Amino acid sequence: MTVEQSLTNLFQMSDEVWEHHANPWSVWTRYLGLPILVLSIWSRVWIGIWCLVPVAVSLFWIWINPRIFSKPRSTNNWASKAVLGERVWLNRQQIPIPAHHQSMANILTTISAVGTVMCIWGLIQLAPWLTVLGMVVTILGKSWFLDRMVWLYEDMKNADANYRSWLY
Repeated sequence: MTVEQSLTNLFQMSDEVWEHHANPWSVWTRYLGLPILVLSIWSRVWIGIWCLVPVAVSLFWIWINPRIFSKPRSTNNWASKAVLGERVWLNRQQIPIPAHHQSMANILTTISAVGTVMCIWGLIQLAPWLTVLGMVVTILGKSWFLDRMVWLYEDMKNADANYRSWLY
């Protein structure tokens, strides 16, 4: 099982949840998750242990986000295709994907991971520039990854009838 599949299981991403997450509102508002979480963790400086309340709310937002939006009217847009591509990526052990997508997705995941480590270290050290830089690297890496997932979906939508059915 890949790390991504473990996270998918942790977030309880059923087919129905994925359908709702393909709503562009879900994709775009999910970008708020990391900055809100970072600010919540940073709030320990101002409110001490009570920072756990906004941290819990932030984590709840990240979990509930793909569930609260309705299924999109159409998936023929960048944000929806990014989500569809993520599903194809997660299914790569069952239906292989082209090698150029595999290697680039791994590079972009590494970039995001480096940004995440920088952000965490900045939060531990209370170093604002490192925290913000780490957050920016993480978000840019993830955004590039999502753009790559659109390309992956476009390349793979005809490889499987199920994939094709996701586009409407």
